[in-house]
Amino acid sequence: MKLVKNIVSAAVAASLMLGFVAHAATTFTPEQEKEIGKIAADYLIAHPEVLIEVSKKLEARQQEEQQKQFSSNVLEKQNELLNDKETPAAGPADAKVAMIEFFDYQCIYCSHAAPVVEQVMKSNPKVRFIFKEFPIFASRWPASRSAAEAGYLVYQEKGSEGYMKYHNGIYGTGKNEGKLTKADIDAQVKAAGAQPMAKSSKAGGEWIAKNMALGGSLGLQGTPAFIIMPMKGATADNITVLPGFVSAEQLQQAIDNAGK
Repeated sequence: MKLVKNIVSAAVAASLMLGFVAHAATTFTPEQEKEIGKIAADYLIAHPEVLIEVSKKLEARQQEEQQKQFSSNVLEKQNELLNDKETPAAGPADAKVAMIEFFDYQCIYCSHAAPVVEQVMKSNPKVRFIFKEFPIFASRWPASRSAAEAGYLVYQEKGSEGYMKYHNGIYGTGKNEGKLTKADIDAQVKAAGAQPMAKSSKAGGEWIAKNMALGGSLGLQGTPAFIIMPMKGATADNITVLPGFVSAEQLQQAIDNAGK
C-alpha cells in the first residue's frame, strides 16, 4: 500500500480530474480504492492550488472546443453573415475584415459595449462593421423588438450614416432593461432624419426573424456576440467568436488576426 500512496501522491495533480479514480475502480480492491480516495482527498486539501489549476485547464479546453464549433458554424453561414444587403453595415464594402455584432437594444451588456464598438470603429476605418438586430428580450420588453424594427427601417431609408446616428442615439439614452420607450425610439428615428414607425413593419419583422434563426444556427445564446472574420478566405484559424461583453483590446486582436 505504500507504493500505491506514492503513485497517487505523484499522479493525482495531473490525472485525478481526468478519470484516474474511475480507472482505479477496475484496478484496485474496494479497500484499496477507499484508501486511494482518502489519500487523494487529503492531498487536495493540502494542495488546493491543484484544483484551481485543473479548473483553469478544463475551462480553457471547453472554450477551445466552443470556439471550434462556433468557427464551423460561421463558415457554414458566412454568406448570410457577410452579404445580406438588408443588414445595417458601415465601412467599405470591399474591406478585408468584417466585424459582425449580434445585439439587443435592451441588453445592458450591449449598452456597455456600444462605446467600445464606437472606439473600435474609429480606430479601424478599413473594417466592415455589420449589425445584426437580435432582440432576444422582446418577450420581456416590447421595446426590444420595436427598436430593432425601427433600426431596420432607418437603414433602408437613410443608409449607413442615418443608421449609425440612430443606433448610437438609442444607446446614448442610457435606457435598457425595459426602460426604453416608444417616445425614445421615435426621437432617435427623427434625429437620424427618418420617419417614425406608425405601426409594426412586416418587412422588418421578417428580417428580424431571419436574424433570430441565424443566431440560433450559430449557437449564440445571448448578447452581445461578436464575430470577426475575413470577408474572403475565412478559415477556422482566422475566425474569432466573442460571446458577451469584451474589451476594445480583445476586438482589436481579433481584427488583427482576421487581417493576417
